[in-house]
Amino acid sequence: MAHDNDQITGAFGTISHDGPSRKGIRARILTLLAIIGPGLIVMVGDNDAGGVSTYAQAGQNFGYSLLWTLPLLIPVLVVNQEMVVRLGAVTGVGHGRLIRERIGKRWSYLSVGSILLLNSLIIVTEFIGISLSMDYFGVSPFISVPVAIVALFLVTSSGSFRRWERFMMLFVAANALVIPLVIHTHIRSAQVFHHLAIPGIRGGTSSSGVLLIISIIGTTVAPWQLFFQESNIVDKRITPRWINYERVDTIVGSFIVVIVASILIAACAALAPHGTTNSFTSALGVARDLGRYVGHGTGTVFALILLNSSIVGAATVTLASSYALGDLSPRFNQGLNVPLREAKGFYGAFAGLLVVAGVITLLPGAPLGLITLAVQALCGLMLPFTTIMVLLLANDTATLGPWVNSRRLNIVAIIIVAILTDLSVVMMLSTLFSSINVLALLEWLAGITAVGLLVGMPMGLRRMAPRPVYEDDKLEYRTSRLALMSPPVSSRARRFLLRANLAYLVVAGVLLVVRIVQMATS
Repeated sequence: MAHDNDQITGAFGTISHDGPSRKGIRARILTLLAIIGPGLIVMVGDNDAGGVSTYAQAGQNFGYSLLWTLPLLIPVLVVNQEMVVRLGAVTGVGHGRLIRERIGKRWSYLSVGSILLLNSLIIVTEFIGISLSMDYFGVSPFISVPVAIVALFLVTSSGSFRRWERFMMLFVAANALVIPLVIHTHIRSAQVFHHLAIPGIRGGTSSSGVLLIISIIGTTVAPWQLFFQESNIVDKRITPRWINYERVDTIVGSFIVVIVASILIAACAALAPHGTTNSFTSALGVARDLGRYVGHGTGTVFALILLNSSIVGAATVTLASSYALGDLSPRFNQGLNVPLREAKGFYGAFAGLLVVAGVITLLPGAPLGLITLAVQALCGLMLPFTTIMVLLLANDTATLGPWVNSRRLNIVAIIIVAILTDLSVVMMLSTLFSSINVLALLEWLAGITAVGLLVGMPMGLRRMAPRPVYEDDKLEYRTSRLALMSPPVSSRARRFLLRANLAYLVVAGVLLVVRIVQMATS
């Protein structure tokens, strides 16, 4: 990746790459403004077309009652993304390449191949969001989708990281559109705070309510985020000296995601009195219903939020895919500071993904509903696999040195991974087998997981190597050349975890393919 070796250049400022940390409140704020970007963009990008649709469905079908799920996601987002912050800043390589060098080539091919498949389908859903939002204004998809493809490519291929980040910050700022949504839908703050604090489901506990809760979690914690933020940090040349600032960037982004999602649910709760727990049809239907029942241009504002979210989602997911593809080859010249003529493969992959997704969206009779369902199931399938990979890498002492996970962080991370795995399995199986008893399955998995954690976690923590003490300045620590490092010790527990991960991925993948073929041919 080509950069000015002496500076980190962001949307809101420039700092010396190896200079001393700034002192004083004003200096620290200026430093944060220069660093901020990767965490904020990856989080806001996760509130994409699928996210907006899911939050709208939660509000329209269940009113304020599912708001309590969102604050619980903040620690999940922060813990997962903080690990890739350290991985990117300390190693200086992308997530796919780190898997290739420290876990194995076949695991990198499997990981990158799976994420490319998932991301390709997600990008289609982003273009569906673009076409639906513009359809509200009477614009044909045959105009809106091609214009979006060209605009996204021009912004990304400008050859300047700062220019790209500034464009993305404009889209981040457009989230302020939720303010008129709050005003026009007369959100009741007392109800919001009540349901943020007290769990419940409108109409009582049901399979549809539980599945929607799992969908909210699935759409907010996405596998592609791990690939995007690590590579974007490397692209921006953020090093361990600036990790604390990047942590703040990630935390701020997490809060913004949850606040915007909460507002969308609360705003769409204005439609709850006009329907039942099965009223939701599509994001376009929500925009039209808001215009019909609330008025004051509310439908227009919601359509613009959907458009903005879809564009940010398409930009970030496509870039994450290009980063991941570049990680497969050390000779692949990639990075937003590299001119188009010097990184034709990187930008060509970006353009190709956009064009293929756009064409699929515009195909007459394209199974867009089936694609959306496949995305939901694939997210459930991929999330345990990707989070376990991150956990293994974040505990690789040879790679991270003094920056490896602490024992306390591992306890929290393992519990989060276990919960995400249970929820992902339920989401995937319920998508594949619509008649399954969701509540019984969730209770069964929760019981097994609790026993496994109580028995296995103490044994695993006892076997953990102590965190290394680095005599020199920890902020100056960087991973040595990965190609020259000895491979990690292949313990029995590590082999078992990887094989179990592979078995789950293969079995679930086969079931998913069979189910999709059945649905496509029925």
